[in-house]
Amino acid sequence: MLSENMQAALNKQIKIEAESSQVYLAMASWSEGQGLEGISEFMYAQSDEERVHMLKMFKYVNERGGHAEVSELAKPALEYGSIKEMFETLFKHEVFVSQSINDLVHISLEEKDYATHNFLQWYVAEQIEEEAQARTILDKINLIGDDKGGLYLFDNDIKQLSVVSSVAPPTV
Repeated sequence: MLSENMQAALNKQIKIEAESSQVYLAMASWSEGQGLEGISEFMYAQSDEERVHMLKMFKYVNERGGHAEVSELAKPALEYGSIKEMFETLFKHEVFVSQSINDLVHISLEEKDYATHNFLQWYVAEQIEEEAQARTILDKINLIGDDKGGLYLFDNDIKQLSVVSSVAPPTV
């Protein structure tokens, strides 16, 4: 059974995960409008992934006897001055999400809610991967600079982007 405090904290994170999906969706739309098909496809896929993160937590709250809430979401930015600005925004957002997950882990330990602590470990590992991926993309964007040819190649390459985290289980 979840404490009221843990339930409230998880519901706050559910909202953050839903807003993350919206952030990626807005970035997908902006990228598509810029003719960046590869980046747009990547962002649509990331939006779907964030929604799955939200649903996983939503179901967990209900399974533990709590009540998962659907809340109003903040409207994400719809325009960016550049690809670099968009990916800088994305990286900062992922760092914010990581901190929020860390805060949840802290609450679970304070409350000796080891089931929730165990559940949250997946999110901790996922955020390490999300931050690494955003950092890698931003590094590539910085390398490209204002080179339109480099951006064209990157737009094609991002379709195959895969960042293996140091905490990811080995693939067999």
